[in-house]
Amino acid sequence: MPALRPLHLAAEIGGPPRYDAAHHTGLARLAEGGALDFVTLGDSFARPGPDALAVLARVAPATRRVGLVPTVTTTHTEPFHVSSAAATLDWVSRGRAGWQVGVSTTEAEARLFGRRPAAPAGDLWHEAGECADVCARLWDSWEDDAEIRSTATGRFIDRDKLHYVDFEGAAFSVRGPAIVPRPPQGHPVVVIDGTAEPARDAAARHADVVLVRATTPERTAAIRDDVRHRAAAHGRAPDALRVLAALTVDLGDAETAPEPGLASGPPLAGRGTYYRGGPVDLADLITQWHRAGAVDGFHLTPITPARDLERIVNGTVALLQHRSLFRTFYPGGTLREHLGLARPANRYARAGERV
Repeated sequence: MPALRPLHLAAEIGGPPRYDAAHHTGLARLAEGGALDFVTLGDSFARPGPDALAVLARVAPATRRVGLVPTVTTTHTEPFHVSSAAATLDWVSRGRAGWQVGVSTTEAEARLFGRRPAAPAGDLWHEAGECADVCARLWDSWEDDAEIRSTATGRFIDRDKLHYVDFEGAAFSVRGPAIVPRPPQGHPVVVIDGTAEPARDAAARHADVVLVRATTPERTAAIRDDVRHRAAAHGRAPDALRVLAALTVDLGDAETAPEPGLASGPPLAGRGTYYRGGPVDLADLITQWHRAGAVDGFHLTPITPARDLERIVNGTVALLQHRSLFRTFYPGGTLREHLGLARPANRYARAGERV
């Protein structure tokens, strides 16, 4: 039997809108205490509440190791601004940033901006893929040593190490270079939910972490294999993708058995497969799916974050650590190091192109 890949665990820390920084900071620190790879904070133009990326920028200096992954909606948003915001989060967190790519599908959201009507999901995910492509190009538009900062010569930047992007897409064009230096990770980690067909090709082309929502390990493995096959067709190394099963978790009753097949719980407005049970049963499920080779790990969305995340970390994760299935410390300082992902080479430095 082949050796198991390392188990990766992540958690959502969103829920009803909260406007106190201590709430999100406390949840992120709790996840960090369990050595989780990263936390996500969901967001969309359709929900009230503070901006997820700004919230995690506030959380960053209050944490040291856990990765920080806000949802950033690419629809109605300029790619240049998305790139700058994600790069800034990577700088303030010292290399722990990612971003979960989101799209905006409703007419109500479109009316908030008044620039264009809502579009089909396929078109929106094509645009989102182009946005992810542009972001990567903008992050590469500064070479790592482009900053000189010489007071003696009065030179701040080596202009030979800045590069134009000159991207022309279906919905936008971007020239560059970026206004933020290349992030510590090179590229902040890209997370995409690849369950639905319209998003799957974007995930295969651009994601580092792909979320999958399915009720059985066999179905999850089938989606994972499809994404990896598509990634290989686009010239990517399929083993570089991290595929995580996404579960909505309710640990409110520790004595309740998990729903059979994870299929009979409430739909939760499309938030994915639903687990209800105790921390021990959840650890058994994670163990079973991971040992079957179906996934690289799990992304868990607590239905009640303040209650359930504590039970996940101090119950489920502690048990997985006791079984030697999950680490007890972080292997490095960046999110890419947590996930075992290489720091991307700079495409322009490699090509030797100059402004």
